Amino acid sequence: MGFADDHLIPLVDEGLGNSAYLLDLGDGRALAVDASRDLRALHAAARRRGLTVAYAADTHLHADFLSGAVQLAHDHGATVLASATGRRAFPHRGLVDGDEVDLGGLTLRALATPGHTDEHLSYLLLDGDQQLGVFTGGSLIVDSAARTDLLGADRTEELARAQYRSLHRLVALPDATAVWPTHGAGSFCSAPPGAERTTTIAAQKHTNPLLAAPDEDTFVQRLMASLGSCPAYFDLLTEHNRRGPALLVGTPPLPALNATQVKDLLANGSQVVDARPAAEFAAGHIPGAISIPLREQFATWLGWLLPDTAPLVFVTGAGQDLEEIVWQAYKIGYERLAGHLAGGMPAWLEAGGAQATTAFASADQTPDGPYLDVRQEAEYAAGHVPGALHVELGDLADHTDGIPAGAVVACGHGERAMTAASLLERAGHTGVTVLNGGPAEYAAAHGTRLDATEGGER
Repeated sequence: MGFADDHLIPLVDEGLGNSAYLLDLGDGRALAVDASRDLRALHAAARRRGLTVAYAADTHLHADFLSGAVQLAHDHGATVLASATGRRAFPHRGLVDGDEVDLGGLTLRALATPGHTDEHLSYLLLDGDQQLGVFTGGSLIVDSAARTDLLGADRTEELARAQYRSLHRLVALPDATAVWPTHGAGSFCSAPPGAERTTTIAAQKHTNPLLAAPDEDTFVQRLMASLGSCPAYFDLLTEHNRRGPALLVGTPPLPALNATQVKDLLANGSQVVDARPAAEFAAGHIPGAISIPLREQFATWLGWLLPDTAPLVFVTGAGQDLEEIVWQAYKIGYERLAGHLAGGMPAWLEAGGAQATTAFASADQTPDGPYLDVRQEAEYAAGHVPGALHVELGDLADHTDGIPAGAVVACGHGERAMTAASLLERAGHTGVTVLNGGPAEYAAAHGTRLDATEGGER
């Protein structure tokens, strides 16, 4: 078959910052690359084109989401393609460097590109001798390379050096070769994130600062200096993906629970996640609940702040999508979902349940007291309120004792700050105020200017 750009369908998960790809092979079959366990968008795209997924390729053992390859093998009869050195414990076709897969007119060639992980493969797509594009997964990404510290601090430099060699192997491809990475803007696997999701070899030669490094040592220094924090659940998923996620039939249920059932669950170690918008949580919530508003980043903060071992009860507001909660949780391996509070907070209050509130104020209504900034390090470096105490949200639960009383808790808009306030309140803090806004609004309202240094938002 001839290749046209519309044969490749990117499937972007804005919350995790990742892209999967569905390649229409032109004969009713398709190749999926780095598909997530949440296959709703992929299935919809396949249905629109009348496609059956014949191949499901994974570039590496993902740490930030559960792979959908095993599910695609079950649902579509897909052949799973993956590195032979990944020790995957489920049926797959193991590939090593140089192996080729005949896709029926197109060819997929495996390229060993270790760095992000040991067993990382990139996949070069060929039409005869023409090198059309390369699925680079967590190797070469737009204007950067994926992080190399996920296998432990003791291996970070070793893998960074492997990443150097892998990137230089990839940029030896023809300039016109398209580059289709998995990790992109918003992904905590990328270092640092960029705005674009696809690129070309030629563009990366000109714009990727890591490739501008004059030697391997400089490359390693730059890459390692760009590594920020990442969610705690990353430590769990590599092994889950090696074993293969459990198969699912449809959307798993999220049972309706009455107030009495919720109280019983809480008494026996369950945790409450309040998925309503920050303002609704502030107006009234179950004491001890953790605020994680249902938005694109829901899975990231669920996996960063809560264990996967405790049953989870969800509080939702009018019109919120329960199915979205389920898939956000399941795609990162959180399957102990006890249910949702039927009727929401009105039902809880009607049954005599206790309620807590949190101050949520605009910048001109916040006090001049201590200011706690819970954004990522790169965001803080880009501009912060003078004298701010900085603790990243992901680290806050371990540092609540050092937070001063009556603090104004802030992030970029208010969602993460409300999550932080809920963690502080659960630890016994009272009198915190959440800033409904960001540091620029606070500085303007309080007659100061931001301290800006190097960095960018994450």
